[in-house]
Amino acid sequence: MRSLSTSSADGVQQLIFSVADVPAALWTPQGATGARPLILIGHGGGQHKTAPAVLHRAHRFVADLGAAVVSIDVPGHGDRPVHPDFHAAATANQARIDAGEDLITLLTAFQATVAEQTVPEWRAVLDAVQTLDHVGAGPVGYWGVSLGCGLGVPFVAAEPRVRAAVLGLGSGLANAGDAARITVPVEFLIQWDDERVPREQSLALYDTFASPEKTLHANPGLHSDRLPDHELDSTVRFFARHL
Repeated sequence: MRSLSTSSADGVQQLIFSVADVPAALWTPQGATGARPLILIGHGGGQHKTAPAVLHRAHRFVADLGAAVVSIDVPGHGDRPVHPDFHAAATANQARIDAGEDLITLLTAFQATVAEQTVPEWRAVLDAVQTLDHVGAGPVGYWGVSLGCGLGVPFVAAEPRVRAAVLGLGSGLANAGDAARITVPVEFLIQWDDERVPREQSLALYDTFASPEKTLHANPGLHSDRLPDHELDSTVRFFARHL
């Protein structure tokens, strides 16, 4: 773990760091000591570890829960270099989409390939962060929608430290086997008018989770529309219960 920069604002300490070649950011309460819950935020497609939406949620989780929060640049995003294989696959997929092939089938297959790299990367970052005295080996939560869901489902299925997950805007075509292995509490978000992920595919993914406790939250809107503010309030209460 290599520290690159630190800063603070509004009672939140930010550490920019890397583990091997994986860039990441960690937010904790300023002056924090001792162990605490840790929440991993998976950013959306085209975003990065310190995108405004990530920062907004991170600051809420730190302020309201006293949690530590970490986010990682996935391949081809943020401070990561262009990944030749993933870039070539994305370019080829876009050409196939322009030619009329099914969008969601191509996207889910691509995300499953990327997850083969990101799952071990995220686990390595968690290992490193939990060695810090002001984070510790406490319970872990996960939040991720869209790309953050496509990569998050296999991560949550593989990582026993995760106690609860907020997922959404994802398809039942992706990682169905992984989703069936998830038994932790899940809060699942759907945009009812999603033009990228048909609602029947989102409902199929929700149905596949084996979690005894799972809740479906559906709101009107398109895939790229901002999620309602009350969903973040619900997420804070959800993590407070389970972490």
